Amino acid sequence: MFDSPLSASAYDVLGVAPDVDDESLRKAYRLRLRQTHPDTGGDAALFVQVQRAWELVGDPDDRARYDRGHGFGEETVSYEPDAGAPQWRPPGRTADTRPRARSFGQPGGWRRERYLQLMREWVGRGTTLDDPYDPALVRTAPREIRRLLADALAEEATARAVGDLGMGYTVWHDVAVDPRDPDAKLDHIVLGPSGLYAVLSEDFGAPVRTRRGELIGDAVVGSPIADLVARARAISRAARVKFSGVIAVLPDDDVALPIEELGRVRGLPVAVTGRSTLPAVLRRGITGSRDIGGNELFDVRTRLQQTVRFA
Repeated sequence: MFDSPLSASAYDVLGVAPDVDDESLRKAYRLRLRQTHPDTGGDAALFVQVQRAWELVGDPDDRARYDRGHGFGEETVSYEPDAGAPQWRPPGRTADTRPRARSFGQPGGWRRERYLQLMREWVGRGTTLDDPYDPALVRTAPREIRRLLADALAEEATARAVGDLGMGYTVWHDVAVDPRDPDAKLDHIVLGPSGLYAVLSEDFGAPVRTRRGELIGDAVVGSPIADLVARARAISRAARVKFSGVIAVLPDDDVALPIEELGRVRGLPVAVTGRSTLPAVLRRGITGSRDIGGNELFDVRTRLQQTVRFA
């Protein structure tokens, strides 16, 4: 809520302009509370959003922090297209000496690079772009540009979560499936004792539901689960490995259940999970998935290392 480039801002929820003075902001908050209160016929979900918006901008110091970025530009990972496949580490974690998952590739790298390219084109040649992550600028960009940034942020957040799984896991990010189509990629491949999983990181900027093994919702375009399964099968054939299942990860606020297992799609078990519950799912596996251990774990990792190319 509020931290996605695709979602409404705190100011949108309160019905004011971002540069409104503090007194007008306070009046707008009280009005929106009355309008959305469930006891007066308002929407309970909107009532909660109004309260959350006020928590973010009601205090001058909090409002200043929110205006500086509220998530869009924080902890931005560096991206160097010619850097090969470096070992990735989340920013701000240099003091953490705990063993972490082995991680390769650049999470969100392709989409963040594409976002910067399209943002510069949209702003226009000759225009100085001091901060491409400025919230006021991001909110006014076309949805297809904001979607790129939202997905990049989602992939980076998932990378931080799976990095904490520990040294028994290996993760590949931004894995190319078809060299002719840069957008045809797997966001993450995770290998550990519970199995080998293809993971999709998504942020549609709105709640989603599931029906017949697929994600649906006003903001959902195409068939994300079907595409994920098809790409996992392509990597499976190329590397001669078997995936244990596929997992779609979304922001916690956008899923109805923390974990929802959808059964099998084209032979692969499928689960949809909120981001905070992803590590638990990867540690225990999903129903119908196959554990991998011993020499097989080493063999699968070797095959993937020899096959994986990055977007």
